[in-house]
Amino acid sequence: MTFDPDLGQLKCSYCGRDEVMPKVTATKLRATLQEHDLATFIHTNRTQIAQLAITAQAVNCPGCHATITFEPPDVAGKCPFCTTSIVTQEAKPADPTLAPSGLVPFQIGRKVALQNLRDWLAFRWDVKDLKAIFLPGQLKQLAQQQALLGIYLPFWTYDAQTQSHYSGERGTHYYVTRKTKDGSQQVRKTRWRSTSGHVSRFFDDVLVPATRALDSKKLQQLWPSLPVSQLKPYSAEYLAGFQAQRYEIPVKEGYGQAKGTMENTIRSDVRSDIGGDEQRIHSVSTDYSQETFKHILLPVWMATYRYGGKTYQVLINAQTGAVMGERPVAKWKVVLAVAIAAIVIITLIATATG
Repeated sequence: MTFDPDLGQLKCSYCGRDEVMPKVTATKLRATLQEHDLATFIHTNRTQIAQLAITAQAVNCPGCHATITFEPPDVAGKCPFCTTSIVTQEAKPADPTLAPSGLVPFQIGRKVALQNLRDWLAFRWDVKDLKAIFLPGQLKQLAQQQALLGIYLPFWTYDAQTQSHYSGERGTHYYVTRKTKDGSQQVRKTRWRSTSGHVSRFFDDVLVPATRALDSKKLQQLWPSLPVSQLKPYSAEYLAGFQAQRYEIPVKEGYGQAKGTMENTIRSDVRSDIGGDEQRIHSVSTDYSQETFKHILLPVWMATYRYGGKTYQVLINAQTGAVMGERPVAKWKVVLAVAIAAIVIITLIATATG
């Protein structure tokens, strides 16, 4: 049996029999998704070490070296990251790792995801997506042939209480009158005053991708925040029919990335606390406490295609259906658009001066 995103339960593709997933009580959800103490794990590295599933198999891609985990009866025929053929005979039982606390199940099925991909690769007039205007016409036919691979990607989430002390300057605008040949004009100036203060913020579920196989910025755009309401306690049944990648970025390294996100928000808080019309920040010193983390899996449909001798990769958020990736442009369309724009500008100028 495999997990069917459209039904939200297990289904046999041969006889059609389905099986409802166990109901999750609020108490069980809180217990399963509890945070792990960061300092304790970094020093002991023994928090909930387990296998993804008893029958889970793992294989290393010979192309990009990513470790792919799959749950029989699924097979790892091609690597979802680089499309290199994987010899499943070389698969072995998955090594124990930090067990995920939870996951967001696949909610967008293959059929809907493929239609989203076709729409994204199709030519259309869209002022919000200008690149769609310059897409090669052949992409529409190419999209009909694309195979999608469903994979759970590893993420970390981090919590922390922060207390930040800062020093800086508050700038207040004022205006002076300056005489000119034509009379006078108002000139804006800034009066600066030294200031210092304190801001605090609790960060909850700062999301950090734990894979090196994909661009982290693209993944953060695809998953800008954790959909807490969609989280389920981890269960191997959700992996049936899909692949999963084990985390490649260690907990401590991921926390360093999370701190970068936190620091940007803290500096924004500092600017707001300084007030005035302009702000200068000289120093910010932050103390971190109540530092915790958890490991989760998020679902993605992936497609890799070749066009014009170049490989392009597309990711589809399997919870929202959002598409993120790379697309080629038809150069002749760009040249034509520039030529038309030039003609229009020249015509307008000639009309205005005629």
